[in-house]
Amino acid sequence: MSVILGVGASVPRRVVTNDELATRLDTSDEWIRSRTGIGARRWVELGTSTSDLAADAGARALRSAGRSAVDAVIVATTTPDRTCPAIAPAVAARLGLVGVPAHDVAAVCTGFLYGLANAVGLIASGAARTVLLVAAEAFSTILDPDDRGTAVIFGDGAGAVVVGEGEDGIGPCVLGSDGTGADLIQVPAGERYFRMSGKEVFRAAVERMADVSLDALARAGLDLADVDHLAPHQANRRICDAVARRLGLAGSKVLADLEAVGNTAAASIPVLLADAAAHGRLKAGDRVLTAAFGGGLTWGATTLVWPDVTADFGVLGEDR
Repeated sequence: MSVILGVGASVPRRVVTNDELATRLDTSDEWIRSRTGIGARRWVELGTSTSDLAADAGARALRSAGRSAVDAVIVATTTPDRTCPAIAPAVAARLGLVGVPAHDVAAVCTGFLYGLANAVGLIASGAARTVLLVAAEAFSTILDPDDRGTAVIFGDGAGAVVVGEGEDGIGPCVLGSDGTGADLIQVPAGERYFRMSGKEVFRAAVERMADVSLDALARAGLDLADVDHLAPHQANRRICDAVARRLGLAGSKVLADLEAVGNTAAASIPVLLADAAAHGRLKAGDRVLTAAFGGGLTWGATTLVWPDVTADFGVLGEDR
């Protein structure tokens, strides 16, 4: 079995409020909050890349774990600095990990859980004893500024965990996909901007996240009564609440941070976990159920026993 040894997160300095978006879009703070639960989001400034956020979050996770080296690096992202090559080797190099195997994972908002399954698999196979998993997005760089359906939802950020050998930590990672729905969440070939079919995605996300959550619990030998916290992908508040209702979990058990950072896609779960741990909402020994749904279509879930670690959450360039 594998455990989390350290956790870190990094968000851009720039805060974009709903009121700022309302100056150029047909929307309002009230409209955005009522439909998404988002009050603001963080967007990168010109010249800041996904790898900048990834390297900062990775450094924070390593510091949280008290380590300067790992055996492998995985980066989950939808917004790599370049189409080719992957950014994981560059992130590893920036962290002083030249020579360490490094690869990207592309599963959109399910990227962190796909990457976590990769990390656990590397450790189980004996190929690595410790893995740095980073999920990072500069989603604002692929948003159509005139598309109210997406521009108000997504934010930028990065979260990272160091995964290592241990007992009673990360439960079975349950993953799935359905390529027949690939057109629902996409950046079409030859185009710049991200597109999403909101109504169809809402229905599919609630159904898939709830079902895969139950599967993950069953495979871990747990019941819903054993869950202290649900840490869902921060798609929007209505989706998170609908998943909790479908599972029969009290709203008080649902962790959320999207009011301040929006939907950070692949990064949303580790950013959420780092934020909750840093602010005392998540404590050592708590049992966490986490699930995500993203483009592909992809989905996944797992259970965590939260470790006794100090989360390192900060703003890029300000406090590390």
